[in-house]
Amino acid sequence: MNLLEKSKAVEAIFQELEQESKQFHEEAGMGCLSGCGFCCANPEVPASPLEFLPLAFDLYEKGIADDLANKLANQESPGICVVYRSNSADDTKGFCGNYAKRGLICRFFGASARKNNKTGLKELITCKILKTEKEAAFQSVTERINSDMQIPLAPAYYTRIKDIDEALTNQYPVNQAILMALELVLRYKFYQEEQE
Repeated sequence: MNLLEKSKAVEAIFQELEQESKQFHEEAGMGCLSGCGFCCANPEVPASPLEFLPLAFDLYEKGIADDLANKLANQESPGICVVYRSNSADDTKGFCGNYAKRGLICRFFGASARKNNKTGLKELITCKILKTEKEAAFQSVTERINSDMQIPLAPAYYTRIKDIDEALTNQYPVNQAILMALELVLRYKFYQEEQE
């Protein structure tokens, strides 16, 4: 499988997750708060290059992959997600600059679960803001995902992503993962054009 095929395979998984997440949101009402960028403003959000291949190909097609890769390569510290568009002084309010191509980690918050190793119960993957702002809904969802409500399971999606290319699923701070994806796409496109 070449890099473009891997990117398309990742996008196919994203589409399935999107359908499952949509169904969960309709039933649970636990989506992220509008305009909240609390998670996006964390430079340590772990991500993999593979989950950002669709973004990297999109940025290449828009003609900005090279400039963005240079900007990221020259950052002295990790910084908040380069795709995030902050509109508050503390960076906690804003929006994703490329929501359709956001990474897997971005798709999980408030829309998926993992199993607690000690209890075996499903836990909603979410932030402290949602837990407090939607406390009643959070408690209800926590009970229901362990009885009658379907929810995407993050580990299952991570396994499917690993099946595409395990070497590209190592976790890094989000901007480093995006930079690695951009470098892969730029190299792939360079050699593809050389062959043509």
